Amino acid sequence: MQYDYDIIICGGGLSGLWCAVELSGRYKILLIDPDSYPRHKMCGEYLSAEVAPLLASQGVDINQLTDVKIDRFEISLRDGKQMSSPLPLGGYGISRYCLDYSLYQKIQATCDVLEDKVVDLQEQDTRQTVITTNKQFTCRQVIVATGKRSILDKKLHRDFIQSKSEWLAVKMHYKYDMPLDRVELHNFEGGYAGLSRVENGAVNLCYLTHFDSFKKIKDIKAFEGEVLAKNAQLKDFFDNATPLWEQPITISQIAFGKKEITQTPFLYIGDTAGLIHPLCGNGMAMALHSAHLAANALIPFLNGENTRSEMIKNYSNKWQQHFSSRMRYGSYIQTILTRVKSSLWMYKILSYMPFLLPIIIKKTHGKSIVP
Repeated sequence: MQYDYDIIICGGGLSGLWCAVELSGRYKILLIDPDSYPRHKMCGEYLSAEVAPLLASQGVDINQLTDVKIDRFEISLRDGKQMSSPLPLGGYGISRYCLDYSLYQKIQATCDVLEDKVVDLQEQDTRQTVITTNKQFTCRQVIVATGKRSILDKKLHRDFIQSKSEWLAVKMHYKYDMPLDRVELHNFEGGYAGLSRVENGAVNLCYLTHFDSFKKIKDIKAFEGEVLAKNAQLKDFFDNATPLWEQPITISQIAFGKKEITQTPFLYIGDTAGLIHPLCGNGMAMALHSAHLAANALIPFLNGENTRSEMIKNYSNKWQQHFSSRMRYGSYIQTILTRVKSSLWMYKILSYMPFLLPIIIKKTHGKSIVP
C-alpha cells in the first residue's frame, strides 16, 4: 500500500463507497473504514427509486440485488389509527449488508481499502494528511464520510458535536409475514418505528425514540413491550415476529441539527454533511446523491480548473439546493408526529384530504437522478 493519494475517503458507508465507485479508475484513491465487509449498519433500509438511474450509470442494477419493490406507504398513530398512500416514486427494500457489500466489491480492483480508524486530519499547503490509529497518509483532497457522529467530528471541533442529542435508534431484523410492496411507519410515545422487507425475506424494524422516554425503562425488550406495543400495529408485530439476531444494533446521541460544510478544507458527504429525520425514509438515497454531487465538484479541482475553496463552495451550494428543503420538512414532520395533539390533527386533516399525503412525501424526496 502506498502512502500518497489523490483522494482519501474517511468512512466506508454508502456515501464513501459511492464516491469511490464514481472516482476510482480516474484517480488514486484510499478508502479507510474501521470495519470489514459485509456488515449490518443502522438504517431503515428503504431506498428511494430516485437513485436507481444513478446506480445503473455505474453498472449497479438494484433489481438484481433485491426483489422487494415498494409502492405503498402506511402510517399509524400511537392509538393505532391508520392511513395509507401510494409512494410517488416508489422504492426498494434492501439491507445495508447487501448494498454496501455490492459497492465494496466494485471498488476492490480499482482503489485501496484499509481497515483502520481515522483519528485526525491536517492540512498544509496543497496537501492534506490523514492520521489513523496505526499509519499516516497524504492526499490532494480528503472526503469525510464517517456517518452520523464520530470521534473525528470532535477532533475537528465541529459545532454540532458540542450539543448533546437526546435521540436513540434501535434496529433488528425479524422473520415476519409482511407484504413486499409496503413500507410502514408507526408512532408511539416518544418516537416512531419503521417496518419494511429486505432482499433476504427478513423484515427490518428500525425505530427512533427520545431518551427521556427510554430512560424510564432502560431495557430494550421491556421498552418495546411496554411502550411500542401500546400501538396496536406494533403489538401485532411483536406478538408474531421472530428475531433473527441475538442482539439489536443501537446508536445514541443522534444529531439532526445543522452541520457546517462550507468553512472547511475537507469535503463532508452523507450523514456527515447532514442527517435527515429517519421517518422521511430518504437517508440512503441522500447519501448516494450527496456522494455524486461531491464527485462532480471534485473532478474540476483535481484537474486544476479551480481552487479548493471554490470546489467546497460549489459542492455546498449544490448540497443546499438539493437537500436543505427536505431537511426542513423532515424536521417539521418529526415535530408533528412526536406530539400527541399535533399528530391527531394531522390524522384528521389527512382523513378529509388524503391527496395531501403523497404531496407531503414528495417534500422529503427528490426527483429521479439522471447522471
